[in-house]
Amino acid sequence: METIDSIPTSKIRRATRLISTGVKIGGNYLKYYGEKITSPETARDNLNNNNAEDIYDSLKSLKGSALKLAQMLSMEKNFLPQAYVEKFSLSQFSVPPLSAPLVVKTFRKYFGKSPLELFDTFNPNAINAASIGQVHKATHLGKELAVKIQYPGVAESISSDLALVKPIAMTMFNIQAKDSDKYFKEVETKLTEETNYILEIAQSTEIAEACEHIPNLRFPKYYPEFSSERVITMDWMSGKHWSEFCKTNPDQDTANKIGQALWDFYMFQVHQLRKVHADPHPGNFLIDENDNLIAIDFGCIKEIPEEFYVPYFELAEPENLNNPAVFHAKLVELEILTDKDTQAETVYFSNLFREILALLTQPFHSEVFDFSDEEFFLKLAALGEKYANDKELRKMNMNRGSKHFIYINRTFFGLFSLLHDLKAVVDTKQFVS
Repeated sequence: METIDSIPTSKIRRATRLISTGVKIGGNYLKYYGEKITSPETARDNLNNNNAEDIYDSLKSLKGSALKLAQMLSMEKNFLPQAYVEKFSLSQFSVPPLSAPLVVKTFRKYFGKSPLELFDTFNPNAINAASIGQVHKATHLGKELAVKIQYPGVAESISSDLALVKPIAMTMFNIQAKDSDKYFKEVETKLTEETNYILEIAQSTEIAEACEHIPNLRFPKYYPEFSSERVITMDWMSGKHWSEFCKTNPDQDTANKIGQALWDFYMFQVHQLRKVHADPHPGNFLIDENDNLIAIDFGCIKEIPEEFYVPYFELAEPENLNNPAVFHAKLVELEILTDKDTQAETVYFSNLFREILALLTQPFHSEVFDFSDEEFFLKLAALGEKYANDKELRKMNMNRGSKHFIYINRTFFGLFSLLHDLKAVVDTKQFVS
């Protein structure tokens, strides 16, 4: 297996890597303009494939928050070309790991001991590797353990990484520089929290204890004595990763059982705890041999303030969507509409969000929702494509909406996507208190 002996940690080395990627992308566009003349039907697809490959190859060598961006973008299935989704999805659990000597060096830095001085056995080869850390298997006193090790320099490079990838994100999502700082600060805050493994252990323990009553849901136990700010040790949980399990085409009853556990888990967090596991990608869930859902990796927890929670979920009610005065008031509360908007902007964004919300809130409007419904997800994709290509929208200020939308919308898009992959039919009105 390919391994990495070092990761660029200085601002200059990381910036140089991204600049070289920018040069490659420039070359891809030159090739595209030539190809468009002779093969217009394939030119755009080839451009997307080449750009996705070059961007991902650069980000995976940098790891950390740069690669985390790719992981976040991989969940935007309805708003990115398929080439980007497919390539960026590899960041969830298919990234070259650190070499064994670098792993030992990390342990000596934080524990003053090698892994074999702490554990009875320790596999120096990573079981899987993702954006911020990689997982190794160990044993201690007969217990199988999973040991997650954070990549060197990840925490220290977050601010500089975001400054480097900010222009890419602003271009992809039509974000203007003015008033955009609150959104990037929100992402920086969450990424910083994800590198704090002491915080992750506390969050993991809290949520596991609060949600242990939910049927068909399991969590690992965490071991602070074998953990530090850059290393987490927990129970080794046996099971198939979500994506791997979905490929087995489980029968409908099994899919529904697991899907219901996932839905109940998220609804309990959102409505009872008012904080949520805001990283619902396939690499964070396993399915055990008894078809129980196992939730792992609680580094990204988003607290939901009351002033956002109330209007956000009031907009999920059909009567509020169809009441112009109430709808307008809620859009103002959520910072989607502002007093600086022109009449044209007010009308445009009111219609845009009414159309989006009318579709996105459908799972909440019936007793049961079938997430295998291809028509629902095709409509989502069509809506994303419609506004991605809307020239009128490009002329308007897209810096709107509360900063809390970033991770709450990410949570629901991720949740819907997981349930669609599983083809689950879920009782959406069921509520486990």
